[in-house]
Amino acid sequence: MVRGIILRKTLLSLGLLLSSTFLAAAAKPNLILVTLDSTRADRMGFLGAKPGITPNLDRLASTSLVFEHAYAQAPGTVVSHATILSGAYPQATSMSEIGGSLPAALPYLPDLLKAQGYHTAAFVGSIQLDPRNGLAQGFDRGFQTYEAGFRPPIGGDAKPAVTTRSAGLVVSSALAWITRNAQGPMLVWIHLSDPQTASPSYGAAITATDTAIGKLLTGLKQQKLDANTAVLVVADHGESLGAHGEDGHGVFLYDETIHVPLLLKLAEAQPTTKRIAAKVRLVDIAPTLLEVAGIPVPSQMQGQSLLRIAKASTSADQPVYSRSDLPSRGFGWSPLESWRAGKFLYVRAPKPELYDLTADPDATRNLAQSSKATLDTLAGQLDNFDRRFSGDAGKSSNAQLNSAEMQKLASLGYVGLQKSSGSSAAVIGTDPKDKIATANKIADAAIAFDQGKGDRAIAALTPLISSDPGLYLAEYTLGAALAQKGQHAEAVKHLHKAIELQPDSAWAHYRMGASLVKTGDFKTAAVHLEIAAERLPGFSPAHVALAEAYEKLGRAEDAKREKLRSGPAH
Repeated sequence: MVRGIILRKTLLSLGLLLSSTFLAAAAKPNLILVTLDSTRADRMGFLGAKPGITPNLDRLASTSLVFEHAYAQAPGTVVSHATILSGAYPQATSMSEIGGSLPAALPYLPDLLKAQGYHTAAFVGSIQLDPRNGLAQGFDRGFQTYEAGFRPPIGGDAKPAVTTRSAGLVVSSALAWITRNAQGPMLVWIHLSDPQTASPSYGAAITATDTAIGKLLTGLKQQKLDANTAVLVVADHGESLGAHGEDGHGVFLYDETIHVPLLLKLAEAQPTTKRIAAKVRLVDIAPTLLEVAGIPVPSQMQGQSLLRIAKASTSADQPVYSRSDLPSRGFGWSPLESWRAGKFLYVRAPKPELYDLTADPDATRNLAQSSKATLDTLAGQLDNFDRRFSGDAGKSSNAQLNSAEMQKLASLGYVGLQKSSGSSAAVIGTDPKDKIATANKIADAAIAFDQGKGDRAIAALTPLISSDPGLYLAEYTLGAALAQKGQHAEAVKHLHKAIELQPDSAWAHYRMGASLVKTGDFKTAAVHLEIAAERLPGFSPAHVALAEAYEKLGRAEDAKREKLRSGPAH
């Protein structure tokens, strides 16, 4: 009998233990991360825009933590999302807007949550964030589902690329997955890219995105998931819309592209509604979501949880660092860095800039000459930041070419090859302010190319490269557009120059190799396609083209291997 009592007590205690473990698991909040592409803070109703543009976001904000002064660390989609998902500055992520590969050793939000029992899924609205067909190599790490599947223009194929999906379609896909995985806990990343349009359509695109967010919130409520779900909404960057002469984004670091909306609706077990005026950063998002989930934040993460700032009775400003490497990587100009501290914005450039954003919120009066002491103080703070974080640049990234690959290219006649660091903050060369009209023209041509309008891209870029050598993006886009029209011999000339300017551009190597296959130079094509296939492992056309080159060279076994790598598993 005693043994029976002991057994019953043991089973009872075990049952209680199992029950408490189950409840603890069930109590883990679902995490919905919604990232809005190219969305300015000043277009949100809850941040002061006129009512009616973002009604769903405004309602969500009324029950959320609203961070009124949130800033991106970069004005581009790929680099900014790498920071959002890793909690690391751009120096550590090794990503750029012309390509790269997320270091495998970098702590990564979906990886960490998956290890703690979370179901993980991503639904993206732009080819830029497609790990197989875009620039986001490694972004699918830790995601059990990563829905992208876009289509770039390929070789001589004149079909228009499929580069975006509407916000409504992305949300529908996400809700279907959520329905199948409602047992949770789950991390769902939803990327909405509708606002990437020029004014006056910009406001309509933001409203369409807001409607999709309303659809998402309704879907969560209908499935009774809203009570145990935290929703974080943030933009990756803004859009200049002509401010400071920039039509889009990617070059400048003013508020139009760096100040972004950010709100966090906590689960009902953690209810908090508050507006926070302190400056915060996108590098803080991954640590925040980990704390919401009750998971320790890795010491390697460089941001800090926003919950600590929100819980403080008074929140002190923290300086904000941002950078743009597109001017240097894309155009051969000087890179830009900025430092926001107190009321000041300092921009490190060949012609330095200093603005008092309290007195001059549009940053139109440069105080660099009249307030030299303030400029020197902020420049010193930025120097200290650079020294602290520059050692993390490029760790564990396979984006750059190795010495053997560089030697192969040199043997093919490439001259002046240099490894692209993407991490250098040296302010040298042309100030992007003096060339922004050129950047606008190249961006317009790239859009035309993506839309299958190769003739328009060729007409715009041909005079540019004759008057302004060193424009990688112009040479690359012109070469790709010529290949799209079937003019492969001409395409090779421009892609050769593009590779000399940026030898680690996997996409330039792919397009070069594909055009060389068309011209019959299979030996040279194989060199370029080997580089592309190594750095774009999930991009089937690179393996298909390499297999064709190998077949023509009589390398049957190598061709067979590449055909296998081009299948669905790769």
